[in-house]
Amino acid sequence: MEILTVEDVAEKTNKSLKTIRRQIADGSLKATKINNRYRINVEDYKCWYDRYNSGINKKSIFDDVDYVNEESKIVNYVDISKMWKRDGWANPKQRNGYNFIDLFSGAGGLSCGLVMAGWTPIGSVEIMEQAVSTYKYNFIDKKGFNERIESQDIREASVKNHLYDSVKGKNIDLIVGGFPCQGFSMAGNRIVTDKRNTLYLDMLEIVDHLKPKIVVMENVPGLRSMLGGKVEEKIINDFEKIGYKINLAVLNAADYCTPQIRKRVIFIGNRIGVTNYHPKPILTPDKYITTKEAIEDLMEHKEDPLFNHVPTMHSKEMQAKLLKVKEGESLYRNYSDSWKKCPWEKPSCTVKENHGGVNIHPKLPRVLTAREMARLQSFPDDFVFQGSKKWQLTQIGNAVPCYLGKAIGLSVEKMLKAEKDIDSKSKENMSNL
Repeated sequence: MEILTVEDVAEKTNKSLKTIRRQIADGSLKATKINNRYRINVEDYKCWYDRYNSGINKKSIFDDVDYVNEESKIVNYVDISKMWKRDGWANPKQRNGYNFIDLFSGAGGLSCGLVMAGWTPIGSVEIMEQAVSTYKYNFIDKKGFNERIESQDIREASVKNHLYDSVKGKNIDLIVGGFPCQGFSMAGNRIVTDKRNTLYLDMLEIVDHLKPKIVVMENVPGLRSMLGGKVEEKIINDFEKIGYKINLAVLNAADYCTPQIRKRVIFIGNRIGVTNYHPKPILTPDKYITTKEAIEDLMEHKEDPLFNHVPTMHSKEMQAKLLKVKEGESLYRNYSDSWKKCPWEKPSCTVKENHGGVNIHPKLPRVLTAREMARLQSFPDDFVFQGSKKWQLTQIGNAVPCYLGKAIGLSVEKMLKAEKDIDSKSKENMSNL
């Protein structure tokens, strides 16, 4: 049986190596990884080559967008400042009585923020085993929420049916989902046909089945420019077809007391006839929480695995290199999004785990610990991450900042209160007839 390499396929087709790797990444070209290199069966190559040249692989589900809804681009900000002191995570008495489901929950950054805002989780779905362990430990074992979460693939019908059964008979006020953003990310190749780019369709299916009053979706800002805006419009149109009026805005976590510059596009939609509210910023840039304010006290904190505070041991040579890196710059020129040194007197740059290339501490010759990263993501100190240090960093880097989730939760609560006001006025009008 003849086996081809990526280089062989590129040469045969006169395509770049990047193009061939994209075809493998999105599943169009079947390949097997052997000794960290892709190998392609010649028969699989021939099938792919025929499809590729016929144009089948070139069409995207985002090609056909019905219309451009300009109203969705209008942002309706609502003041949440008077509610900000609420903390349903620390105090169960501050819960607001509303329920939510978190799809693609990860370790639970968005869920934690919603609980801070007073919401109660009743169902979650996540595929990463280590993140599920973290979610179970914090939400079920420690906080006692009555929900079930397993390491499951949301694309499977059995997983969806299990979710439906687990929430049967419960009020579902909100479904949230930060569907995986790797395919949309500006940091990647932004493959249009990447299968991860269609996971929002699984969320669409679940929302259509469970019909929550409100839906919230989170993703990277790069999604907005993809295919000249067609991806964004496709998502908006699909949800409007099942009854949800959508508005979106790019929010910066630093505006909501998070010591980090982290921007995310937030879609908010409802089927109850109210205005979609995005949270008005709590802070102005001159009042942002700094990296120093967030993690300075941890500089002298002893190593504590149970607190997720285990400093990385670097060689003396590496320590010297790390000290020389200027704030806001990266250790390596070719990796501007990793090994980056956080500014000390400003909010941190976006924290992430990039194959070991986590952010560099501004003052110490090492990278940040998991707990320091968690602080910059606004996780409470009693939120403990499970798994090895590598997986702890991955979970934290992938998370939605808790305070951003809290801000969204408070603004969405105001939407539900607006619905009650409408119902009360309708009843009053009926009684006056």
